[in-house]
Amino acid sequence: MGHQMFEYDAILTDAVFDYCRDRISMSPIPLDFGSLAKMPLADMDGLIRPEGHDPEEILAFFKNELAHAVISTDAPNFLAFIPNAPTKNSLLFDMVVACSGLHGTSWLESAGVVVAENQALAYLADLAGMPFGSGGAFVSGGSMGNLSGLTVGRDVGRTLRPTVAPHEVRFAISADAHSSIGKALHVLGVEPLLVTPDDHRFTREHLAEALAADPHPETVVGVVATAGTTNAGIVDDIEGLGSFAREHGLWYHVDGAYGGASLFSPTHRHLLEGIRHADSFVVDPHKWLFAPLDCAALVYRNPTVARKVLAQQASYLDVLHTGDDEHYEWNPSDFAIHLSRRARGLPFWYSLATNGTLAYETAVQAAIDLAERAAVMIDERDYVELVRPVSLSIVLFRRKGWNADQYTEWSHRLLRNQVAFVTPTKWEGETVGRFAFLHPDTSDELVREILESMRD
Repeated sequence: MGHQMFEYDAILTDAVFDYCRDRISMSPIPLDFGSLAKMPLADMDGLIRPEGHDPEEILAFFKNELAHAVISTDAPNFLAFIPNAPTKNSLLFDMVVACSGLHGTSWLESAGVVVAENQALAYLADLAGMPFGSGGAFVSGGSMGNLSGLTVGRDVGRTLRPTVAPHEVRFAISADAHSSIGKALHVLGVEPLLVTPDDHRFTREHLAEALAADPHPETVVGVVATAGTTNAGIVDDIEGLGSFAREHGLWYHVDGAYGGASLFSPTHRHLLEGIRHADSFVVDPHKWLFAPLDCAALVYRNPTVARKVLAQQASYLDVLHTGDDEHYEWNPSDFAIHLSRRARGLPFWYSLATNGTLAYETAVQAAIDLAERAAVMIDERDYVELVRPVSLSIVLFRRKGWNADQYTEWSHRLLRNQVAFVTPTKWEGETVGRFAFLHPDTSDELVREILESMRD
């Protein structure tokens, strides 16, 4: 007789599977209320106690109370931030991962996981034009991917600039780079060369001008480009910045956490051709490539360089590092600032393999096309207007005459009425509306309804 916590409970298993079956089959997916829901805080008193509770009772409490206080990011009417819309196949395989005791730390323990994840990584690298042999690991998100890639870039830069004091190396970044870039540099003790580009798009010309005007350009060891800013979907001059980095021996990191998925777009993938120059590249399948949280792909041009910087060393880990470079057995733990890790890339791999790449192209393109149609709908109404041209699947617009409080009240009203979750943002100091399209089932009718809700 084993410990009771590890014994199979057929009744509870059926209850959980029934819940999952009901949830995954919902159509339409309920948006629910997030922080606008009444939190059952009093009902939670005593839930954690020495003798425990009936499992089905707690499952029912979650279903009936807590779940309604969480906004469903996979609902087609979730249009705030950057949504998460996992395919049904990826969700189901995430259950397989959870139930199988799978993890993805090393080749020794997880070779079956590693070969599948690496197949998905190799496909993304090839799609991005990176050379054969590029590779890396799936990490928890873009923030971890950016921190890991920039760590390698910092150490490589220090090696290439031996006359520069280690604490003086810098990265050139745009003022519109994702907040995780600045935070990563702060953690690494690296100062940014902050470039404020015209119209928010970082170009080769901006970089060259900033370096020419800087008193110590020799301290700049890398450059970061953004393939689709989170706030506006703007794609930097990926080609120009990349060629400049190659010509001047700079580490080139491309943050494509959101917009890198447009590599699957027949109409927009050309904007990202310059990723082929990247030393490190991040794209999050849990954003626009329809995987469950938490899944970001971190790919290096030369994985060996990354491994020599990031692989953790300890006596109990020696068994993982027995081969030389030529006979290296791939350990995902060696390519980011992590060690133990769940097999987070498998649901994406399974969905990509089962649905096929053409389905992904169609789904990614659907969001871009909807953004273009939304712009037309905005132009047709005299009380709203575009703030700037649509970029990728992001639409910034304003309701003429509104202040920040009116945008907030409107956002809450839409959520209370379960129409949509749309939040305002700031653009050049002004509060404006923002659509972040991602789910291929988001409809034109929904966009019209949201715009009409701003009429009065």
